[in-house]
Amino acid sequence: MHDKELSHEESLKLISSMIGQAKDAYHDTGRGAMLWGIVIAICSIVKFTEIHFNYRLPFDIFLLTIVAIIPQIIISAKEQRNRNRSVKTYDEVFLKYIWIGFGIAIFLLIFINNAVFQSWQPVAKEYRELTGNAPVFQFSEFVPAYFLLLYGLPTFITGTACHFKPMLWGGIFCWVCCLITLYSNTETDMLLTALSALVAWFFPGLLMKREYQKSKRKESADV
Repeated sequence: MHDKELSHEESLKLISSMIGQAKDAYHDTGRGAMLWGIVIAICSIVKFTEIHFNYRLPFDIFLLTIVAIIPQIIISAKEQRNRNRSVKTYDEVFLKYIWIGFGIAIFLLIFINNAVFQSWQPVAKEYRELTGNAPVFQFSEFVPAYFLLLYGLPTFITGTACHFKPMLWGGIFCWVCCLITLYSNTETDMLLTALSALVAWFFPGLLMKREYQKSKRKESADV
C-alpha cells in the first residue's frame, strides 16, 4: 500500500499549519532584547556626548557590544536549561539563525567601516594639506544609516513571524530613522540610534518579559 502523495495545495496548507502552530508556541523572556537595547542606547548616547562636548574616551564605547556577548551567552544558556520543551519549534530554529546572521553581519560591517576609514584618511589628510579645508564628504556621517538598516531587518522579521507587533513596528522605526540619518548631523544620528534601540528592542523586551511571566504563572496555576 502506497502513501498518498500530497498535492501542491495540500502541502502549502500543511506547511502553513506547522508554522501557525510554531507561532502559537512562541515564548521569549525578553532579557536578550532588553540587554541589547540598553547596551546600544548607552553606547550611542555616550558617543553623542563625545561629539557634542568635544572629548574622547581612551577606547571606542561601542566595544561594549563585544563585552555584552558574555551576559548574552549566560542568558541564553540559562533560558535553554529552564525550557520545558526538549524539541525546538520551527520558528525558534529559524529566528535563532536570523539573529546569528545579524550578529555576524554587524561585526563584518564594523571591519568594513574600519577598512574604509583607513583608506579614506590619507586622502582626507592630503586634501586638507592642499586646500586648508576639511573634506566636504565625511563617510562617518553615513555609518549610522548602515547600522540602522541592519537593526531593522531581524527585528522586523521576528515581529512578523511571531505576530509580535512591538518588534514589527520597531523594525520599521529603525528603517525610518535610517532614512532620516541621511539628512541629519552625526549628533542627531546618535540620538536616533539610541531611540531606535529602545523602541526596537528594550521596550518590546519589557513586554515579552511581562507576557512570559504571565504565561509561567498561568502554567503554575494549571498545575
